[in-house]
Amino acid sequence: MRYSIILLFAIAVSLTSCRKDFDTIPSSGKLEFSKTTVYLDTVFTNVGSSTYMLKVYNRSSDDITIPTISLAKGDASKYRIMVDGMTGNDGPDLDNIGDGKMFEGVELLANDSLFVFIEETAGIADANPTDMLYTDEILFDGGSLQQKVDLVTLIQDAVFLYPERFNDGTYETLPIGPNPDDQIYGFYLSHTDPIHGDELHFTKDKPYVIYGYAAVPPGETLTIDPGARVHFHDQAGIIVANTGSIHVNGGVSTDPVLLENEVIFEGDRLEPDFAETPGQWGTILLTNGSTNNIFDHITIKNSSVGIFIQGQDATTVQIKNTQIYNSANVGILTRNAKINGENIVINNAGQYALACTLGGTYDFKHCTFADYWTGGSRQTPAVLLDNTFDDGENVFVADLVHANFDNCIIYGPNNLEFRLNKNDTEDFNFAVNHCLIKFSDGSNQFEGNPLYDFVNNPATYNNIVGTNQNTVDPKFKDRAKNNLRIKLASSATGVGDPAITALVPLDADGTDRTSSSDMGAYFHLAE
Repeated sequence: MRYSIILLFAIAVSLTSCRKDFDTIPSSGKLEFSKTTVYLDTVFTNVGSSTYMLKVYNRSSDDITIPTISLAKGDASKYRIMVDGMTGNDGPDLDNIGDGKMFEGVELLANDSLFVFIEETAGIADANPTDMLYTDEILFDGGSLQQKVDLVTLIQDAVFLYPERFNDGTYETLPIGPNPDDQIYGFYLSHTDPIHGDELHFTKDKPYVIYGYAAVPPGETLTIDPGARVHFHDQAGIIVANTGSIHVNGGVSTDPVLLENEVIFEGDRLEPDFAETPGQWGTILLTNGSTNNIFDHITIKNSSVGIFIQGQDATTVQIKNTQIYNSANVGILTRNAKINGENIVINNAGQYALACTLGGTYDFKHCTFADYWTGGSRQTPAVLLDNTFDDGENVFVADLVHANFDNCIIYGPNNLEFRLNKNDTEDFNFAVNHCLIKFSDGSNQFEGNPLYDFVNNPATYNNIVGTNQNTVDPKFKDRAKNNLRIKLASSATGVGDPAITALVPLDADGTDRTSSSDMGAYFHLAE
């Protein structure tokens, strides 16, 4: 129960209320309410809701007493209420703490109001089986003077995955480093879990809610079916161990609202206010030595880092038709990784949309890397290529074998959205072909730097649009809503490399793009 949250509201109410004893008359049944039905947002079964507020008004010129305020289902109700800082009469446990079910003799001054705070914790078995709604009523007074406010919550069943709690009160942890103390709150997924059965196969039948880090064991593969929904609690995520794999097998959806075949990773707060809030959970971590990892038609939202690749074996991570939004730090972060990326869309990251560090091998075709960060000023570029990594004590250097960008968009509100950090002791090979890049070096900071010679180095830069041109605009449909589809008038329309488009003929929505070679992950809109 979230009484700690409610108590904060109670303190605020008490600080702003300076009531003294006063004479009252009984309520006449003419209370007014800020709403007649309080809809609590969808919650997972047996997970407490957020706190919701109802205001009750006495519009009369008389000071009144409301004889009772109660929940219609009484002690059996799964709702809890607090009235102007009061927790109600003692419940059946007789612990001298109100149970949030019944209040008697509530006084309310003339032309004044009071607050009612509402929470709920219900299981799927408590909901109406026909619509999965759990309902109750707040009753004000009784008999012919009774007034009521309806309470409605949608309960969603789910598969809950979490670390085991041992008899000594400690919890299961995962090793994440060479030292015994290098542990993280987490657990290994199993084919034969006694409660959930095969935890290494996520289906679309029920959403999954993960607490802590769920690890794919060595030699195993986590398979995720089209349409699966995975929700992560605070500081939760997925770790793919050495020789382990993750296969996200989403598909093209025909319904743009339901996204019936898209796999979606996001936080476990279902309230609308959290729909686009960055940093609600950790990351998808591919550890060094993980193998044959695949991401296809997946949306990753509201994490700290979308995908973090710490290197892998000789195989290449396949990331296709993947959207990553609202990352508190980085959309895709790598250290000496190997990626084949097609139709990747990233936006709204606190530091970088894409940060490829400590070298690696990368091929990106028809990708859109934008970063319209909404959390404040961002001093970093949308895309970083770096053949070093600084852990705070040492600087490591490795070959950037190659980083190829073909028919991509690299854009954002900053003047310089493409940054190269080269250590000359190791290779630094990259090539940018038919790309739109936001790079307006008005202060001539990089003048004479061969890494940024967009004009005289055709082997590295071929048909680049946007460098030092303030008029170039990809004309995204609605960047504030992470809709980075381009319009017909976009500077990226029809100027891509047809040979690359022939290799990736369908855009991220599954639309044929071969009639016009556009830059970025999407074929242009007709409007």
